[in-house]
Order: sequence, then structure tokens, then C-alpha cells
Amino acid sequence: MSPFDLFCRIGFCFTETAFVKKLTDLNNSSQSIQTLSFWLIHHRKHYTTVVKLWIRELLKAKESKKLTFMYLANDVIQNSRKKGPEYGQEFGLHLKKAFEHMSEAEEKTINSLERLLTIWSERGIYNESQITDFRSALRTYIDRDVMQRCVTDRVAGKDGPPPKKIKTNEPKISSKKKEKAENDVTVEVVDGMVETHVHLSPHTPARDPPEPEELIKAIQDLENNIASADEGVRQRIAQLPPSVTEVSSISNIQDKEQAEKLSEQVNEAVTLLNEYNSRLGTEMEHRKKVSSMIRDFLQVQQELLAQAEQNLEEYQDKLIKVYNVRNELKSHIQNLPDLTQLPNVTDGLAPLPSAEHLFMP
Repeated sequence: MSPFDLFCRIGFCFTETAFVKKLTDLNNSSQSIQTLSFWLIHHRKHYTTVVKLWIRELLKAKESKKLTFMYLANDVIQNSRKKGPEYGQEFGLHLKKAFEHMSEAEEKTINSLERLLTIWSERGIYNESQITDFRSALRTYIDRDVMQRCVTDRVAGKDGPPPKKIKTNEPKISSKKKEKAENDVTVEVVDGMVETHVHLSPHTPARDPPEPEELIKAIQDLENNIASADEGVRQRIAQLPPSVTEVSSISNIQDKEQAEKLSEQVNEAVTLLNEYNSRLGTEMEHRKKVSSMIRDFLQVQQELLAQAEQNLEEYQDKLIKVYNVRNELKSHIQNLPDLTQLPNVTDGLAPLPSAEHLFMP
């Protein structure tokens, strides 16, 4: 198995299959949303594929899960702003379709999405023109339903009551709270659903962490071009005569022929050493680059490891609870009476009379 295959098998690589699987496993907990969001920001170079798969899976998802998809998009859009505008711009091309698709959702889902649009407007995630388009798309089904009812009422000759307005309960964010929100994690529980607005963690590397294949290639290139391990050149340098490295040897020159010969040797030594020093300098810069890539990569993996450990702890607690329920249920079943061992209470008694015999004279 190649190093790249190993990295992909343990979940470091981005593939369409891996992303769809993660979307399938996604739930509405803040931990689940943050973990997947962090993974997507790490693989930001695949933003086009990510958004394409996101909208495709959103359209196919169960109604109960569509809002979680929107919270994931919100988390990725907000957290990736300091890294670059790619995700925000790409999601912006598909969000109108997403809001229109979700316009038929129940009222509390619509309210949650309205609140999300308010947050985007307050924080300048999208401009007002885009926010207006998203709101209009979100109200597509509501407006269509109101229009149909108006037409029906007119045909019936009725001036029915004005359409019921949906309360959006849009929160007002003060400038102080807004400033704090730019640096903190905000988790809100709304209608039993968790809304997460997480801003970029200060632990995230300032540079983009490398993709596994990039890191592997950089290490392989370094291994294939290690000047310091070139025994042949080092041997040639070691065998240079003292006359080309010691200035005192010039005093031993007796004629022009010796001077020209020494000059030729010195020029060859200079060329050899210049070339080798240049290679050593390139190797040093390459090593610095690889070292930086490894540091950034490890930092991201440590973040992911911490999140995985939290997930493991959470599900281990759930497993213990399930074990306790199973043991209690087993004990309860064992304490239930065995009905097959009960005495036959009808044994030896005459059968009850039938309805026919009751009314016979």
C-alpha cells in the first residue's frame, strides 16, 4: 500500500465518496457540524466539488436533515472567510436554489432560516442584494400559496382574511455582541435545533495546511534531491589538493606553466564548490518548506484528533448508558413470573354456561 493510499484510508484525503459518507453521518449537534466544517476548510482546494455535492445531497436529504445541511454551509462560509473567499462565493451561486427548495418546509424551519439570513446580513457575509434574493427564494412557496388562496377567494366571491404572516423573530445584534461574535463560538438552541456560528479557531495555521498528496510528494522530492547525501561530490571535494585551498601554496610557484595549471585547478574547484553549495542551499530551503508543511499538517491533525477524541468520549458514554439499559432490562425479565409455572386455576371446575343455556327454561 502506497503512503497516499494509507493517508486516504485513515480519512486524511478528500474524495467525493468520503465527503458523501460524512454528509450521511452528519447530525445536528454542534460537534458534528464543526468537525465536518473543519475537514472541509482543510480541503478548501476542492471547494467547487464540495459545494456541488452539498447542493446535490441537500436536495435528496430527508426533511429533518435539510436544516443541518444549511448550518454546515453557514459554518464553512463563516470559518473560511479569513482563509479566502472561495467557499463564500461558490455557496453563493447555489444558496438561492437551496432556499427555494426549502421554502416548503415547516414554519419553525423557515424561522430558523430567516434568522440565519439576518446573521449573514448583520455580519456582511453576503451583500443586501444577495440577502434579498435569498429571502425571496425562501418565501417562494409562501407567496405562491397566498396567491393561490387569493385567486380562490376571488373566484368564490369572498374577501377572505389577510394572509397570516410568519413570525421571523429576527434577533437584534448589538455592535458589542457582533464584535465578540467575530472571535467566539456562538451556539444557539432554536426550536429544539442547534444553530452553530463558529469563527475561525486561532489554532488554525496561518497558511493553508497541505493536502496529504502534496506533503508526500514534497518528502519524496526531498529524498530524491539530497545534496548532503551525495557521496560522490563530497569525495571529490575531499580529494582536492591542498594547493587550491591554501594561499601559502602560491609562493611555491616557480614558472608560468605552474601558475596556469594551478589556476585551472582553482577554477575547477570553484565551479565544483559553487554548484555543490547551491545544491546545499536549495536542499536547506526545501527542508524548511517540508518542515513547515509537516508542522501545519500535524497541527491540523491534532485539532482533528482532539475532535475525534471528544466524539469517542461522547459515544462511549452513550454505549455505557445502552449497556446499563440492557442489563436492567435483562434483570427485569429474569424477575418476571413464569406464566407456564402458574397453577391451572380452572382445573376441576365446571365450565361456564353458554349464553344459550342461560336463557333456557
